[in-house]
Amino acid sequence: MNFVAEALGLSRQTAEKLEEGSILRKAFVRDSFFPDLVDAYRLDKKFGKFEEGTFIAKLKDRTFVARGFPKIRRTLLLDPTLKKHFGNRRIVLEEKMNGYNVRIVKMGENIYAITRGGLLCPYTTEKARKMISTDFFEDFPEYMLCCEAVGIASPYVVFDYGVEFDFFLFDIRNAKTNEALSVKDKVEIAESYSIKTARILLETNADNVDLILKTVQELEAERREGVVIKDVEMKIEPLKYTTSYINCSDLRYAFRYFAEYGRDFMLSRIIREAFQSYEIKETQKDFEKRCLRLGKAILEPLVESIKDVKSGKDVVEKSKIFFYDGRVAELFKRHLKMQGINAKLTYLYKKDGKIYYELQRVMRSTTDKISRILEGGYWQ
Repeated sequence: MNFVAEALGLSRQTAEKLEEGSILRKAFVRDSFFPDLVDAYRLDKKFGKFEEGTFIAKLKDRTFVARGFPKIRRTLLLDPTLKKHFGNRRIVLEEKMNGYNVRIVKMGENIYAITRGGLLCPYTTEKARKMISTDFFEDFPEYMLCCEAVGIASPYVVFDYGVEFDFFLFDIRNAKTNEALSVKDKVEIAESYSIKTARILLETNADNVDLILKTVQELEAERREGVVIKDVEMKIEPLKYTTSYINCSDLRYAFRYFAEYGRDFMLSRIIREAFQSYEIKETQKDFEKRCLRLGKAILEPLVESIKDVKSGKDVVEKSKIFFYDGRVAELFKRHLKMQGINAKLTYLYKKDGKIYYELQRVMRSTTDKISRILEGGYWQ
């Protein structure tokens, strides 16, 4: 615990209290796959200036801190929010990709991938070591690559971008201070080191709402998630705005596994739809289409889950993932168990140097809730 206190500038007693209160928690499963780490913790909640997901490691020769990724506030209306937030600054619309947020860092001799919650993920780390060159870190050792991990072989968020699994850079930040490089510097550095980036869709002013809405509607037609709206100098916090397609996609997922997700998750997406409908001044016909789309996103997955349980099945989430090394698959099982995730990893086959598994996560709360109701139980 001394190294955590030293790294964060806290007293040992404060660090111990954070651990006792489950705010400071273990960040990884010990294994030779993480050879540079002696120990590591993460902040499960924001503490002082340190964001939730802040990662603190003891290496063989020093301590290392990777600040948690700042939460990005959401706007439900583009007008007047963008002008109020950004003023006269130039802004860019960057595609918000539907995956999971990772910080890629180099500690000691190896690359590591840290998830948004501050966990050192063996699955993601294995991919990062294959796909990200260490050259960037040789020249920028104090920085971290903030990426969206996306693809159909994701163990967390499956979305088809035409790739099995890949990383798309959206920020370069100082690991210790969290200060972000400008959009221009990020793009130039990414090009220099052949790092893929999230698409920059538009550079404009905050009052150009019609063009911004048009860009979002083009993303809607592509069935994409939305945009992150950034000050080009990265001196003002970004905002995010999502498409109707992804709002309904999120609702479809949440209602399929309704007992695993809170009401706030569901309600917030319905409210987003209302404000978007209002702002774009859609016709009655388009409004009715939105209502139908929203209703189907809620009811269809719910009925599917009920039918599964009635037929004797568990409600499960399935995805097909791959490893380059079977030993990492075993480590990933331990990683999921550490988080209390009820999941099963089943070997499928080997192909092109990859070992494929089916990841099956049993949604126990949803399964049990439906089962009780079908047997004559009450909602509450």
